[in-house]
Amino acid sequence: MPSESSHGAERIALAWTGASGAAYGLRLLEQLLAAGVRVELIVSKAAQVVLGQETDLELPAQPEAMREALVAHLGRGADTLRVYGREQWTAPVASGSNAPRAMVVCPCTSGTVAAIANGTSDNLIERAADVTIKERRQLVLVHRETPLSLIHLENMTRLARMGVTILPANPGFYHRPTTVEALVDFVVARVLDHLEVDHHLVPRWAADEERREAE
Repeated sequence: MPSESSHGAERIALAWTGASGAAYGLRLLEQLLAAGVRVELIVSKAAQVVLGQETDLELPAQPEAMREALVAHLGRGADTLRVYGREQWTAPVASGSNAPRAMVVCPCTSGTVAAIANGTSDNLIERAADVTIKERRQLVLVHRETPLSLIHLENMTRLARMGVTILPANPGFYHRPTTVEALVDFVVARVLDHLEVDHHLVPRWAADEERREAE
């Protein structure tokens, strides 16, 4: 089990909620751990259900058992992954005195967007997001629902004015993806870019042309 100490510049909180798109959250977790980032993961009950429906991975409910299952599945994270319960108010991410460098909610439901926008803090995901905002740290919400109502748009606008990054899970196609995994990687790559975490998931726009001009 990782050390209880949570200080460090490369701590990033990651939350999974019940929106479709569990593959985005799982791939993002894998890439953060591969980059050596210390990840503090919070998984909603609905996210556990969706993960079981959309992938072959079924996670146990207890945080430590969930951590062990994820470490075994991903083959990494034994020393850098922490998993917290949804009501674990003693978790470091619940306090501004120990806030992570950044937080990502991926995938993010419209309900979670609304809760964060209104500061309800009814569970650890909402509280961690509230802490991230009040401490002026980076918060990225990977929204995965469509279409958007005026309610959704107004909540997102309110958050954007606070400096929150609204990053919808909208994959691009200029890299000519031929698999679902390639579409997932496109979105995950954009999240990693905003977190300033190095990756090599997808080619960058016009990178080949720039390289040819330099040769």
